[in-house]
Amino acid sequence: MIIKPSPNFDHRPAGAEIKYLILHYTGMATGEEALARLCDAHSKVSAHYLIEEDGRVFSLVHEDMRAWHAGVSSWEGDCDINGLSIGIEMVNPGHDSPGYKGDYRPFPSQQMVALAGITQSILRRHDIRPWHILGHSDVAPDRKCDPGELFDWKWLASEGIGIWPEKIETKPVDAKSFQQKLKKYGYKIEITGKLDQQTRVVIRAFQRHFRPADVSGIFDQECQSILEALLNIKKDH
Repeated sequence: MIIKPSPNFDHRPAGAEIKYLILHYTGMATGEEALARLCDAHSKVSAHYLIEEDGRVFSLVHEDMRAWHAGVSSWEGDCDINGLSIGIEMVNPGHDSPGYKGDYRPFPSQQMVALAGITQSILRRHDIRPWHILGHSDVAPDRKCDPGELFDWKWLASEGIGIWPEKIETKPVDAKSFQQKLKKYGYKIEITGKLDQQTRVVIRAFQRHFRPADVSGIFDQECQSILEALLNIKKDH
């Protein structure tokens, strides 16, 4: 562990308990650039940890403090995700964005192993439920797409971190029912009964996490089966 203090933090709200772990990618060309930005007082962004592609782990903000990583976000009705979470940045150039040409690529094994190690340590210190281990795109689907479809959530779950569903067969449902189930799992979504733009955005976030092979924004039988399995896992815990 390399200590690299960031000035970008404040106190968690009184009585707040850490209940979420939010995973990000840096979305910058190099780890050095990302580290510099996370430690720049003018940037107003930070995370508790940053993990380089070679597996080096940097500690930026003490877990007792609120790092500024999630921004405007929501899960299960909680809106101060920063105040309730630990944030980890994974060095990766990320997707293209306005004014930036990304070089999104798979996360190296040494980086993932380092992530598993630090996360298992975090879980020993805090009562974070498996379904509260999320990507930035899960809690802010209208703004973010990280860590994206190349992040290996399935492998992470095999290491005891988060959940990965076994698919089950279900009968087709309409848009309203699918929206209700996404909301029940934790996503912020309006129940409109239509496959509208906000629903497609949330579906893509769901697919990036749980069906990365097809991020179409269309809910289908496979997505439905995955979502049913996730809700069953959540109910059984």
